Amino acid sequence: MTPSGDAACPHVLPAAQGSGGPPTRAELTELVSHLYLCEGLSTYRIGAVTGVDRQRVGRMLARAGVPVKAKGAGRHRHVDHQQAVLDELMQRLYTESGLSSAEIAAVTGIPERTVRDRLHARDVRMRTKGRVNREDRVAVPADALIRLYVAGGLSAAETGRILGVSGQIVLRSAHDEGLPVRIGGPEPSQGPGEIELVEALYADPQVRRVLARHHVARRPAGGSIWQRFPVPVPVSPELARELYVTCGLAVRHIELLTGQPAQTVLRQLDVQGITRRPAGGRSPFMRRWRQRLSSVTR
Repeated sequence: MTPSGDAACPHVLPAAQGSGGPPTRAELTELVSHLYLCEGLSTYRIGAVTGVDRQRVGRMLARAGVPVKAKGAGRHRHVDHQQAVLDELMQRLYTESGLSSAEIAAVTGIPERTVRDRLHARDVRMRTKGRVNREDRVAVPADALIRLYVAGGLSAAETGRILGVSGQIVLRSAHDEGLPVRIGGPEPSQGPGEIELVEALYADPQVRRVLARHHVARRPAGGSIWQRFPVPVPVSPELARELYVTCGLAVRHIELLTGQPAQTVLRQLDVQGITRRPAGGRSPFMRRWRQRLSSVTR
């Protein structure tokens, strides 16, 4: 699409400058702003026209001080009542009938990504992906954990055998309840509560720098993982590597900061060929934190 070239347009477009080469960043920003403000194109359409990723288009508009409308719409759109009825139907199918976004796409003939976008626009709380939703995962009651694992001193595997679940579920439930989890064996008998651990992670300068660089927002401590992260934060290979290698976090710590399951984080590390630390013992972050606590209490 060719820009209109209206005399009232305040933008200096690359074609008007006659540079002859690819547009500079400033020129590209001018073009994107013109297409959005003057031509009324959406960020999706601008991305298709310019070949720039839609997310980058949004960032360019933000840096240029251009307010982006709620759904990325470049112009006012009249309400389509038929689409509103369809959106309401999709919401009922998802929340009341329990259909997945893929199943709704098959029923309505609308692409699954569009289904999810429309549900998000209606503030529908999306279920997590996977064979079993994290909201429905098996959990062990806190009183049983306290009686058997904490007070009784049984191992996670022994506790799991009594309760009919795996040791991993015992440990995950203990983490979710903020109970002390033993590291690498029966000693030490006391460990940090999860709320204390989350606060310590956010207080660590190295962790704070990495989270800020990757635009990972802080989430209040308390509650289970899926309650803190209804939608897990995407963990790129770079973010996984920096948190695991540079900051010395365990994969469980990364789960507490992003909501991504530890196995997902491990896969990201394996993709990069990063050697895992031996099981048991304390991670570099835990040693660093313990040293700080010791220096404060002296």
